[in-house]
Amino acid sequence: MINSKRIHINGIVQGVGFRPFVYGLATDLTLTGWVRNTSAGVDIEVDGPPEQLERFTAALTHNAPPLAQIDEIAITDRPANGFTAFEIIHSQAVADAFQPISPDVSLCDDCLRELFDPADRRYRYPFINCTNCGPRFTIIKDIPYDRPLTTMSPFEMCPDCRAEYEDPLDRRFHAQPVACPVCGPQVWLEVGEQFSVFSGQFSVPNLQSPISNLGAEDAIQATRQLLSEGKIVAIKGLGGFHLACDATNDTAVTELRRRKLRRDKPFALMMPDLAIIEQHCYVNQVERDLLTSPQRPIVILRRRPDSAISRAVAPGQNSIGVMLPYTPLHHLLFAPPLTPSSPHPLTALVMTSGNLSEEPIAYRNDEARERLGQLADACLMHNREIHVRCDDSVMRVFGNQLSVIGNQSSDHRSPTTDHRLPTTDHRLPTTNYRLPIRRSRGYAPFPVRLPWEMPPILAAGAELKNTFCLTHGRYAFLSQHIGDLEN
Repeated sequence: MINSKRIHINGIVQGVGFRPFVYGLATDLTLTGWVRNTSAGVDIEVDGPPEQLERFTAALTHNAPPLAQIDEIAITDRPANGFTAFEIIHSQAVADAFQPISPDVSLCDDCLRELFDPADRRYRYPFINCTNCGPRFTIIKDIPYDRPLTTMSPFEMCPDCRAEYEDPLDRRFHAQPVACPVCGPQVWLEVGEQFSVFSGQFSVPNLQSPISNLGAEDAIQATRQLLSEGKIVAIKGLGGFHLACDATNDTAVTELRRRKLRRDKPFALMMPDLAIIEQHCYVNQVERDLLTSPQRPIVILRRRPDSAISRAVAPGQNSIGVMLPYTPLHHLLFAPPLTPSSPHPLTALVMTSGNLSEEPIAYRNDEARERLGQLADACLMHNREIHVRCDDSVMRVFGNQLSVIGNQSSDHRSPTTDHRLPTTDHRLPTTNYRLPIRRSRGYAPFPVRLPWEMPPILAAGAELKNTFCLTHGRYAFLSQHIGDLEN
């Protein structure tokens, strides 16, 4: 006996590998039908024996991809359709519908391994990604989440990427930002007119000039050289530009403060791995888990007294904010150089927002040339457009309580989960109080699920450290960090 079910799913189910998951589950259970994205979520129609359909519907919620969050699932029994196979069909736009979208996700372990595998065709490619990692929120222009509706639309897939995209057994099956050095975005370096350092080793343009003829590897190597010599470089990331300099160089850090008009507010740091972080900071297990989570937030850590980090990074403070690399480009900046003549690998970079004090972070290339030209000696740019600016998130652990400066939770699957941290001291409260001050990359635009329906309400937030909140049905959507509104 063959039955059929129509299934509609709401939640974070686009941009997280959900359709490939459904496809694999259905084919494993020898079911037939289809799955598609819509502007209102994910629709599934599936035929099969009753016991197999029950296994299928149970697995949808219990075995969903780690980045997915299912908020509602509606199942309707229907007459069998007579499907002969299971497939992913074209997405459908639904009028007046909406779909929560996934935050950006840090580089996964599989892509990191491929990034440094000389035998891989994406070896040292700064934009490697798959269904489990990479840009989401910052590149999406509209829903449903499909490549033509993202800033990856100008990059037509080469035959190899297309084959991966269409292979149900491949990790990049229906990965919308999939790319490679042949068909994907490229990185280049632009250098200011006031600065010339390479002595003919590299051909570098003026900051206002068009794309450099430097290849990606040369551009990254030149950036390392600039940073190692105490220069300030603007680096385009996932949600905007950072201003970077060597965090162990007092002169460089002090000069960055002067240019940025930031007298004493602490700078954020990026270090290549946990071992380096532990040379400079005390790190407990909860902080370790936060640092290595898919969100890769900045975590406020107690500084070791013998740390070589410049005191100008956080004047008068005994703590510093540190994050791990979260894009392939970041990992390449810290990677050992390919040539013996290159400078030693970097161990700690200031990575502060690319802006003047009180301004929003720069996120477009032309904007960076105009606004950051007087702040940076060079710009490491790329041509994957950022559609939505999104600054870094910041977290801190107080005792056994996880507080949030920039985020609501350490759980990438559900921002509303009540996180209780283990403690052996029963005199301490076990409830985890979260103190959101700035919630951004890796967490926004995850909505907060409300226990009741709400009319549309906009809360505009305050003038300083601004975010807004918009309610829709049973969701409260908190924006990414916007910043000061004075300018």
